[in-house]
Amino acid sequence: MSDVAARIVFDHVTKRYPGRAAPAVDDLELTVEAGEICVLVGPSGGGKTTAMRMVNRLIDITEGDIRIGDQSVRDSDVTELRRGIGYVIQQTGLFPHMTVAENVATVPRLLGWDKARIDARVDELLDLVDLPAVDYRSRYASQLSGGERQRVGLARALAADPPVMLMDEPFGALDPITRTRLQYEFLRIHGEVRKTVIFVTHDIDEAILMGDRIAILRPGGRLAQYDTPEEILAHPADEFVADFVGADRGLKRLSLTRLDELELAPVDGAEGPALEGSTTLRDALSAMLSEGSRVVLVLDGDGRPRGSLSLDALSERLVS
Repeated sequence: MSDVAARIVFDHVTKRYPGRAAPAVDDLELTVEAGEICVLVGPSGGGKTTAMRMVNRLIDITEGDIRIGDQSVRDSDVTELRRGIGYVIQQTGLFPHMTVAENVATVPRLLGWDKARIDARVDELLDLVDLPAVDYRSRYASQLSGGERQRVGLARALAADPPVMLMDEPFGALDPITRTRLQYEFLRIHGEVRKTVIFVTHDIDEAILMGDRIAILRPGGRLAQYDTPEEILAHPADEFVADFVGADRGLKRLSLTRLDELELAPVDGAEGPALEGSTTLRDALSAMLSEGSRVVLVLDGDGRPRGSLSLDALSERLVS
């Protein structure tokens, strides 16, 4: 797998449509560092999808510029630009008359890769997205579940090893269980491929889970706040941001920290639910409340208690 990624810079980007007084995106200025996931989130009319689609010029920029690395998208050949950007949408857009392997191979074929290289890349990617090539390469989209089709769409977006990926509410049409599974699966994959990702969602909880940084857009496409999930939850820029992230932002902050990231108290005979270190503080609180316990035990890799966390200690983090 290549670890190629590229910084994306929105340089005072504005999009106006003829006949509309207000811009769809208004003077958007932000930088997505190479290898990071930037989530664009906001209410309807916030311009998040418009902003994303200006990166691959599905929508033209009215004013300002977007640069990928050192190259302006406005100066790029549009066909070459799009072939170098992975694009994942909610309904996947798979070609129904093609097999899974043929769908994944679409861009490499257009780029003139030889058959052996394409076949190896298809098999590599299907295995990466947990669709074993031996079982899936010859199937058609109609034979796949929604979650499987979304995985194929992800593999297709990664096929030519692009430095940038655009994801437009990719999991929005899935049931909650499949959606959660694919969110974590994508984060695992991103940890391996480290592409620069712009991810659009209307769901603040998904934004908090997926984003290294979150850009919250106001109606009319103006940037309200751009920062890490932790900073946005701890210090919303204004009332609009505070209302958008929700009154339970303290609980949301607990979902950003895992038990194995804390300095734990000794076990010292404490009794309570035993949880793996990868459990979030939010889930640890849920376990305490469900079990009527004031402490959880944190297990090491061998399943032995290595420390404890009390409800009092967790509550301090909730209000801090």
